[in-house]
Amino acid sequence: MSSITVRNVPDEVHRALREQAAKHGRSVEAEIRDILERAVKPARRVRLGDELAALGRRVGLSNEDVEVLERTRDKTPAEPPRFE
Repeated sequence: MSSITVRNVPDEVHRALREQAAKHGRSVEAEIRDILERAVKPARRVRLGDELAALGRRVGLSNEDVEVLERTRDKTPAEPPRFE
């Protein structure tokens, strides 16, 4: 795992971190890790399939529409690339 050093943290920020960590029952270091993780990772992961289904519902796409697309889609297998 990587390490990070943060310098010149204002005293009032460090104090607030200590208080918040104590409130959550963990060390300042663990509190900072939690804060950083929540800052860079979304609380709810975007799921592509769910988003596409929601988009289809918003634009009014029906099962019949999908069936028409499936019937007209070219089902010829793709040719693999040649590296010659």
